Amino acid sequence: MLVSRLAWPQVTWSRVAATLGELAPKGLYARALIIIIAPIVLLESVVAFTFMERHWNQVTRRLSEGMARDIAAVMDIYETQAFNEDYSRLIDVAQNRFGLSLQIMPSGNLPTAQPKPFFDLLDRALSDEIRANVKKPFWIDTVGQSRHVEIRVKLDQAILRFVAQRGQAYASNSHIFLMWMVGTSVVLLTVAILFLRNQIRPVLRLAEAADAFGKGRPVPPDFRPRGAREVRQAAQAFLEMRDRIRHHVDQRTTMLAGVSHDLRTVLTRFKLELALLGENPEVAALQNDVKEMQHMLEDYLAFAKGDGGEEAVPTDVGELLLEVQEETEYTGTPIEVRMRQPRHALVLPLKRQAFKRAVTNLVTNAIRFGDIVIVRAAADDDWLHIEVDDDGPGIPPAERDNVFRPFYRLDHARNQDTGNSGLGLAIARDIVRGHGGDITLGVSSMGGLRAVMHVPL
Repeated sequence: MLVSRLAWPQVTWSRVAATLGELAPKGLYARALIIIIAPIVLLESVVAFTFMERHWNQVTRRLSEGMARDIAAVMDIYETQAFNEDYSRLIDVAQNRFGLSLQIMPSGNLPTAQPKPFFDLLDRALSDEIRANVKKPFWIDTVGQSRHVEIRVKLDQAILRFVAQRGQAYASNSHIFLMWMVGTSVVLLTVAILFLRNQIRPVLRLAEAADAFGKGRPVPPDFRPRGAREVRQAAQAFLEMRDRIRHHVDQRTTMLAGVSHDLRTVLTRFKLELALLGENPEVAALQNDVKEMQHMLEDYLAFAKGDGGEEAVPTDVGELLLEVQEETEYTGTPIEVRMRQPRHALVLPLKRQAFKRAVTNLVTNAIRFGDIVIVRAAADDDWLHIEVDDDGPGIPPAERDNVFRPFYRLDHARNQDTGNSGLGLAIARDIVRGHGGDITLGVSSMGGLRAVMHVPL
């Protein structure tokens, strides 16, 4: 029981922390603003509370005490002096000396008590001071006229009605302090927003450059290290990393070009030598082996080469798919291309040859196991989607991640096609991921395999 009681606060605090984490802004700009705004708001709240609770209340009570004493002094004059029904002198004294508008009313009952105002600081302070200094039945109204306060005091033979300016009993200039506080806060926030925008902009530029480089697109030409020292260091490190990756890709491309040239030369000599031997079953078998070796060599080099450092260029996806359709017609399998937005050309920066190879690999994989292949292309706000459907046997869900591993082949694929190197899907996913996207596998509407390429626009 003790353990459950101790665990309950931890669970509650974990849920609160998780909720706050979900509600908190995710952007650096918004979080930095909160870091600046929160202390300002907290400081101003403390200052305002202290001012309202200490200074404002104290000043209001002092002023209310002074007004109560002035009323008590007028009452003493009224009760100790004989005026013979002529109260003009007393009214003048109250007006000129104490700033109180006095009216002598016949004796009677005081009005019913008014409802307390929502903000009753003046009503409470003035009532306490009149009760302490006057010690007579009284009635006050601090709500009726916003600029005046009315007090009625019941005496034995009359009722004295006092009307005074609200500022005589209430610290009414507090709004000046609040205006200054709000004004300075607005100035500070404006400066903070302008400063943060200049500090966040280099970070956003660095993120855009890294995102473009990760998708195989050229980094903006005007990108250079800017901003604070740490941001400059990160930008400089990114540029150095980009140069090292480019150098590595160039070296690998050069090496693969040399390897490809040398191996193709050897295979070409094999073909020539086999052609000179004439035609017989043994020579035909050797020729098939050479063709299979050449096909496998092309796949290995394509996998090792990747996108080959190719630059991204604006590419019409519809035209690219039609080219793939034309180049795979020799297989005899009908291939249908469907554009879900035929009126709008889908043009986006792609490494055209590499991307075409990725689509071709998916289409040839569908042709290998299906009799009908349908290619669909569509785009939403952020992504391009290319679907390749076939009516073949499909791939079990447990194997859909494995088929992307290099040199991995399913049993039925190995038996049906001995020329399959097991690199087609791996090459396709590598190219698509080089564009910032991915390939997923599922079940097509025809019961076979559906391969979907997702590429960011």
